[in-house]
Amino acid sequence: MTDTDKQSYTVVRLNKENLSDLARLHLAVYGKAVSPDFFPKKYNTAFTGVEYVGVIAYNDQQEPVGFYGVIPCFVNYNGKKYLAAQSADTMTHPKHRYKGLFVDLSNQTFALCRDSGIHLVFGFPNQHSYHGAVNKLGWQQTDTMSFFIIPVNASLLARLGNRYGFLQKTYKAYCRWVLKNFILDEKGVQNSSISDGYGGVCRDGDYLEYKTYSPTMVINISGVKVWLSLRHYLMIGDMEGVTDANFSEVMNGLKRIASRFGKTQIQFHCSTGTRLHDLFASHFPVQPSYPVLFQDFGSPVPKEKIKFTFADIDIF
Repeated sequence: MTDTDKQSYTVVRLNKENLSDLARLHLAVYGKAVSPDFFPKKYNTAFTGVEYVGVIAYNDQQEPVGFYGVIPCFVNYNGKKYLAAQSADTMTHPKHRYKGLFVDLSNQTFALCRDSGIHLVFGFPNQHSYHGAVNKLGWQQTDTMSFFIIPVNASLLARLGNRYGFLQKTYKAYCRWVLKNFILDEKGVQNSSISDGYGGVCRDGDYLEYKTYSPTMVINISGVKVWLSLRHYLMIGDMEGVTDANFSEVMNGLKRIASRFGKTQIQFHCSTGTRLHDLFASHFPVQPSYPVLFQDFGSPVPKEKIKFTFADIDIF
């Protein structure tokens, strides 16, 4: 391929041998390293029958300078499973931006999708890639997810332990002690969107095992299963068993846990029209979140009938 500056690139499909180049490119793009097993686990989607759906661009010195990849998964709609994929990592080396790599690599990955039997790709672009996705690549938007922020009066000592690296060992032991009466030996929860009658990501045992590439946990609060992540804030991925009657009790319990962890906020993202959206919107202010975009290569699943929670996004 050739960019507008006439510099040549070699494009190679993602495979086991070049996975380590994603970590090199990530470091160049974001200035921080990821664990050596992060990308190998993230792109190991053999449970779907399709894996390594993405392409890497190399310059003349064989340095990785661009990548676009999708993550195969199954979407459940009306009780049937359909092979789909989530748009995942888009990375361009700072020295090789504005040369057409994003569009070229996207189109080559879409061709891989078609060849692999993936007829529906969904994505949640940020403000930097939205314009190019819609105007240059023809992504279609069906929704804008909603974002809920619940302030928490966090414990000062816990906030210090959460912030400073030299206290991390003690802080993690403290967190395990706090959670000992809440944590469940489960890797995720059922998809609330599917329970509402919509289409959604199929979270069977294989998928939940795959999702362990990112550290999350399931806890029991007042009989409700909450799938959450404890990074900068307490991030809710999804909930199972929550109702109008117990919602306030569950959220108050989560606030107490967040406070003891030193988290100043609880955050949740979800699609409009779902029961969880209605519950959160009736108690907390609503802000616009991720746009929901699709590439449809002849899928029988209607795009507007598919809903998501934060647990379905690759960064959870």
